[in-house]
Amino acid sequence: MSSLSGTVAGSIDSRQRVNGNGYTVELHGVRKSFDSGVSHVLDGVSVGFTDDAITTVLGPSGTGKSVLLKHIVGLLEPDEGDVVVFGQDLWRVSEAERYNMRKKFGVLFQDGALFGSMNLYDNVAFPLRKHTNKSEADIRDIVMSHLSEVGLEQETSKAPNEISGGMRKRAGLARALVMRPDVVLFDEPDSGLDPVRTKLLCQLIKEVHKEHGGTYIVITHDIESARTLSDYIGLLWHGQLRYYGAASEAFESDEPFVQQFLMGDAVGPLGMD
Repeated sequence: MSSLSGTVAGSIDSRQRVNGNGYTVELHGVRKSFDSGVSHVLDGVSVGFTDDAITTVLGPSGTGKSVLLKHIVGLLEPDEGDVVVFGQDLWRVSEAERYNMRKKFGVLFQDGALFGSMNLYDNVAFPLRKHTNKSEADIRDIVMSHLSEVGLEQETSKAPNEISGGMRKRAGLARALVMRPDVVLFDEPDSGLDPVRTKLLCQLIKEVHKEHGGTYIVITHDIESARTLSDYIGLLWHGQLRYYGAASEAFESDEPFVQQFLMGDAVGPLGMD
């Protein structure tokens, strides 16, 4: 577990290494701004995400959750600090090495991000065709296994615009998993779903994680999704990871911001700013 576990992360020196042994995904003193340094979207984030577990990162809207995700996968370079993945700093390797490292990631975007010109089968097969030399027979076995896992084995010929939003999310999950990634990132997977389908998707993510393992990092602002999914919870506020710890401890925390956000209370340090 990270040395930030069960603590207010802002109390940790942002230059401090999270631990000596390393995690699959680590951030060390990461800062990022988009206005010439006037204000930081990320302001010294240091964390080692617990391996082989589901961590949910929550926080108010606009607090930098998606920016954090883009740093982890190497789509954004930090202004300061290090992003260490698989033991290597993402920005101290070549572009070719960074590209190869990304193959070990799976990403589920908010709307599934499926290719509109492809049916579901071809969408899920796309990473295998692009990044491997597997035969079409082997690809079919893998694709159908994952589509069956998410309950879409009968919908292979349908286009993304012919299915519901929840089905697109499930197809996106199948595609995110098809390369057997070590790390899977979820950018608000519950966005746009009704409460019942949100619950079903969260249960599916838990079942898939139990089957395949891996380091799952879920970005959301939905408290019930966090309660359903999480082994660990991180809370991002004003550009800092203010808490990182076991989900059971987070929901019992008496730290004012943690308690207010997870309980949805109007009274506390979190306001409308």
